[in-house]
Amino acid sequence: MKKFLSILLCLAMIFTMAACTKNDPPAETTSPENNEQKEPESRYPLQITDQAGRTVTIEKAPEKIVSGYYISTSAIIALDLDSKLVGIEAKAAKREIYKLSAPELIELPSVGSAKEFDLEGCIALEPDLVILPMKLKDAAKSMEDLGIDVILVNPENTDLLRQMVAIIASAADVPENAAKLLQHVTETETMLKNTLKDEEKPSVYLAGNSSMLSTAGGSMYQSAMIELAGATNVASEITDTYWVDIDYEQLLTWDPEYIILASDASYTVEDVLADPNLSDCKAVKEGKVYQIPGDAEAWDSPVPAGVLGSVWLASILHAEAYTAEDANEVINEFYETFYGFKYSEN
Repeated sequence: MKKFLSILLCLAMIFTMAACTKNDPPAETTSPENNEQKEPESRYPLQITDQAGRTVTIEKAPEKIVSGYYISTSAIIALDLDSKLVGIEAKAAKREIYKLSAPELIELPSVGSAKEFDLEGCIALEPDLVILPMKLKDAAKSMEDLGIDVILVNPENTDLLRQMVAIIASAADVPENAAKLLQHVTETETMLKNTLKDEEKPSVYLAGNSSMLSTAGGSMYQSAMIELAGATNVASEITDTYWVDIDYEQLLTWDPEYIILASDASYTVEDVLADPNLSDCKAVKEGKVYQIPGDAEAWDSPVPAGVLGSVWLASILHAEAYTAEDANEVINEFYETFYGFKYSEN
């Protein structure tokens, strides 16, 4: 009887195990296909609208880029795309920002300037993407007829500069780099506004590169630079979108508290202070004449680092509320983050 009961118990256990095995889900098998990671979906072909309003279709992420404009070249460096450049605008060796951040660019082939663009030389470089200033629409058309993607840019004010950065980053598939750069600029602008919100706004006259009697009106990028620095542009009522020539009488009528010389001015602070025609001007009488630094690049032009012009100017106009040390810290951080060098060490 005991033997019979043992046999029954064994049979029951076997049936139970069989039932469990039948109900268990089949074990997953691993195949080579399951181990392969799926390739991320490509964003290309990608359609973008450039600053001439043209629709450009980018077939693939560009590996060879030509920049025929110093502002777009500066943006390309800030976006960490300079290793893809195969051609650059004329007179690159004169750009200190290239020497400091990407000296290898100086050795690249030149494609000329907006006035004398080397179309054949540019085509010979076999670029995937060419970035040109608005003036070179005809050259853009010629290259597009050959299947070369061309973007036209026109960064004439703060908004257009931001737009240009976003367009280039989108075309080259680095939108996160543009987001980082533009956020940094926005935070710097917000910091200046908050720091200077309770400060009085002195009057400023900005003198141009070619002549002390050339200035920027309210529609120009340079006027926004002055306003962000917590000041008023005495020439703000001028609506021209390019530098305007005035006379001594007009300047004395404005009687600015400060005279600021453009970064690339062909004359000096001493020239202005010694000008007998300006002896009655408040800025001259009080010795408040300064020149925008140009050790790396001209901050009074619409380059990605242009916000630093306002940073520097704020430290001149509001030295107690915003010190030179404050400004230097911001300037160093910007160039270390986006250009790989420390401004104060050069």
